Amino acid sequence: MKSFLYAILVCVLLVACNSTKKNTMVEETKPSIPNDTISIVNEELEYQIIIIEPGFSTWFVTRAKPEGFYTQSYLENKNRLFVSAWNTRVLNPSQFDPNLYDMQINYDYGTDYGYDVNYKLYNYFIYFQLKYKQQLTGFIPRN
Repeated sequence: MKSFLYAILVCVLLVACNSTKKNTMVEETKPSIPNDTISIVNEELEYQIIIIEPGFSTWFVTRAKPEGFYTQSYLENKNRLFVSAWNTRVLNPSQFDPNLYDMQINYDYGTDYGYDVNYKLYNYFIYFQLKYKQQLTGFIPRN
């Protein structure tokens, strides 16, 4: 009987030792959030535009028309209209939401900012109008 008890005890110990698992620390990976900051810099003209808007980077990469789709003159003309409407709304906080229109945009119509700046600024205005259901001009942006 003693040997039977020893055999059961040895079996229990073997099963108990086998059933323990190592507690390994699994490092949780946080989902990568795309950087929602786009910086437009032209060192020759010494200016910088920083667009900080949640979701804009993703929208810009996935939905914006490709570079070269529009001409620079088209983008400049649209940006003049959008900037003018934007600045008007900034100056009228009682009529327009100051949380949406918080800062004026200093866009000099006589300065050649280049294609890249005009392209990104134009796409920001399109994104802004679609996201916040705003219409800056008679031009209605489409998805």
